[in-house]
Amino acid sequence: MLSTIDFAVVAAYAVILFVLAQWVSREKAGHHKDASDYFLAGKALPWWAIGASLIASNISAEQIIGMSGSGYAMGLAIASYEWMAAISLLIVGKYLLPVFLKRGIYTMPQFLEQRYDHRVRMVMAFFWLGVYVFVNLTSILWLGSLAIEAVTGVDLVYGMLALGIFAMAYSVYGGLKAVAFTDIIQVVLLVFGGLMIAYVLLEDISGGAGALAGFSMLLEKAPEKFDMILDPSNPYYASLPGLSVLVGGMWVMNLSYWGFNQYIIQRALGAKSLDEAQKGIAFAAFLKLVMPIIVVLPGIAMFVLQPELASPDQAYPTAMKLLPAGLLGLVFAALIAAIISSLGSMTNSISTIFTMDIYPSFVAEEKRRDPVVVGRIVAVSAMVLALLTAKPLLGNFDQAFQYIQEFTGFFTPGICVIFFLGMFWRKTTANGALAAAIGSAVLSFAFKMLWPELPFIDRVGIVFLACSGIAIALSLMAGGKVQEGSVDLGEIGFKTSGGFNLAALLVILITAALYATWW
Repeated sequence: MLSTIDFAVVAAYAVILFVLAQWVSREKAGHHKDASDYFLAGKALPWWAIGASLIASNISAEQIIGMSGSGYAMGLAIASYEWMAAISLLIVGKYLLPVFLKRGIYTMPQFLEQRYDHRVRMVMAFFWLGVYVFVNLTSILWLGSLAIEAVTGVDLVYGMLALGIFAMAYSVYGGLKAVAFTDIIQVVLLVFGGLMIAYVLLEDISGGAGALAGFSMLLEKAPEKFDMILDPSNPYYASLPGLSVLVGGMWVMNLSYWGFNQYIIQRALGAKSLDEAQKGIAFAAFLKLVMPIIVVLPGIAMFVLQPELASPDQAYPTAMKLLPAGLLGLVFAALIAAIISSLGSMTNSISTIFTMDIYPSFVAEEKRRDPVVVGRIVAVSAMVLALLTAKPLLGNFDQAFQYIQEFTGFFTPGICVIFFLGMFWRKTTANGALAAAIGSAVLSFAFKMLWPELPFIDRVGIVFLACSGIAIALSLMAGGKVQEGSVDLGEIGFKTSGGFNLAALLVILITAALYATWW
């Protein structure tokens, strides 16, 4: 349980965050906040805010607790999600972001209408709204409240209410600007708190001889937890199927998440310039390399310290209870920071898609309200809806995590096909895109029913290839003509700065070295 000093640390964090959010959200006298200000931070975000916000939005309760639990169970192999994401970010920065910024879009569905037609925009806008409210937002609230209950004993319902109210209080007025700039504090706290808990656990393993000695002992006591590439005999091979992790479906999952996910890419869309956005993405890629120390290493350490836990997902909450007073408050504040940042980012993206994609399609221009007002109403409404449905939808933590993976994994291949072909093959038709989206769900379900032993990641890769074939075949059957609204790659500047190229090279070399060390 938290001591008085721990509560004081958490309270200080909450006050500082709220005050900073209101300060950065203020406007100059006489300036009225418009849609660009609210949804894209006035397209004035600097690289450090973009990079920090990308990571703070990405890391939440399900990542910290879920990946620590996976570290406890299967070891360092789960870090592939983090280290391969670093490479995925570089691909997004160099090849995808220039197209989006050239088009001047607010949302991913908006790009789909520019490239295909209104049908594709509406289908994907409603799909993303449903996923964000009933899968992502509910899971962040539910898993976050579970984490709070594990540490403080606060009832789940009260925990969810506290998280939802606080997230709205700091983010709903200022929009993306409030979220992005306060994420600097969130990510510093997240990284520092995560490093502290890893340090304390390694100290415990070494008996006080130091963290480096503790890490050496960890390698000696649990060598089986430091295999990055699992062989078929490993009990967790179905979750991370060996080499196909490096060459298969995980690329589809990562590129879809980092490149085509409104919740994530919105930060880069709000950049001062393409160069500034690419710097932010490179910064985020470096932070991704550090994340396994924060979200995986504590789980492996707990396997050595307490190998008899009832569930792997108890690893991180149990580790927190080993911390001394004061430090526990700091790490708990870091966990709250991760949850709150994700909630603020998610509600902002929900309000952006509804206000910019759906609202104008159903309300005549002369009857539309101020988009900022609409955005705020939608953000609060989405949070209320998620609070009401979180408990009925998510039974317990294990079901919640599986619920997220299974639902989104059905659609990820189709989303990647729609965007990749839409950006890089000018003959892709709207019907081909819609067929790929529908085919993704149908084929994923068919594979799951007919070939249940097929690893999830392999299924994603196979469905991606099948949906690509469907979209290409239908486009060629329609005449194979260059489509109106297609992307002329000759007009896009893909050249990147020397700084970005150097950062990319370093990230690739570090990632290669990490895999070579623990292959």
